[in-house]
Amino acid sequence: MLQQRGPIALKGFSGVGKELVKVFSAAAESTKARWAGCVIQNQIRDALFARITEMINCAALCGVNVLCLQELWTMPFAFCTREKLPWTEFAESALHGPATQLLQKLAVRHNMVIVSPILERDEERGDVLANTAVVISNTGQVLGKSRKNHIPRVGDFNESSYYMEGETGHKVFQTQFGKIAINLCFGHLHPQNWMLYGINGAEIVFNPSATIAQLSEPAWPILARNAAIANSYFTCAINRVGTEVFPNEFTSGDGKPAHRDLGLFYGSSYVTAPDGSRTPGLSRTKDGIVISEVDLNLCRQVNDQWSFRVTQRLELYAKELNEVLKQDWKPDVITE
Repeated sequence: MLQQRGPIALKGFSGVGKELVKVFSAAAESTKARWAGCVIQNQIRDALFARITEMINCAALCGVNVLCLQELWTMPFAFCTREKLPWTEFAESALHGPATQLLQKLAVRHNMVIVSPILERDEERGDVLANTAVVISNTGQVLGKSRKNHIPRVGDFNESSYYMEGETGHKVFQTQFGKIAINLCFGHLHPQNWMLYGINGAEIVFNPSATIAQLSEPAWPILARNAAIANSYFTCAINRVGTEVFPNEFTSGDGKPAHRDLGLFYGSSYVTAPDGSRTPGLSRTKDGIVISEVDLNLCRQVNDQWSFRVTQRLELYAKELNEVLKQDWKPDVITE
């Protein structure tokens, strides 16, 4: 069973200058659990839906306009097990699945844009799976979806056995409350991924993630913050919390004993402004909501100050990268 519902840690921060939009990013339902077996799929989903509804209602009371949940919030992060069943049964349609239907109702009720990262089953393309963020307008309509561009091949993150890299590119969604984009998890380690969302005009880029302490925690406070500075937009770094323990042991191919968990998801979600200022992080171990009032004018103001769009030299990198892709390319190294 899932752990008993506990309190929600709520942190709110005032932005710089005139308030235009309240942005909500969350390390949502704590998935610290012991999975008793396949038959509890519906119990897990029902518990997660109830907890997320509770948290969204809490955010609405704080006047939140834009909300993003953690990566794959509808399920355990079970790819470490290398088991297809029962975990692929959590996949659902981006347009008509139960998570989308739930959040459409909440989006209308609270006049809130909601970003919902799920395991998608693409029913129009052979039922293949994808790691997908569904963007739901405050009108309840599905604005579109953005898939994970970079899939990790490190440690027990065996995601490439379930789905491949996304092909939706670097979409930016125009909402009533600003232009938003979603850089899913491992994309935060690829600067060019962050860059293209900025080139497409994003004002807020959410980074819903599921990452563990022993792998990435030293880099976590830096990645989204650097991206906000380099691209003159707001970033919201979101991580899940807790330790997920699975029924069957699995190995990591590193000679160490078999185990039943991936590691500690350390939370610590935070928001960064284009000038590099950021909120403190949420708890490493408890459910939480971080809310920040942001001034979207700051995106243009910081860009004008630093002139990054003028100095970034896209044509230079486009030319060199085009050469790198050629079969006969060699590194440009000068020697005696």
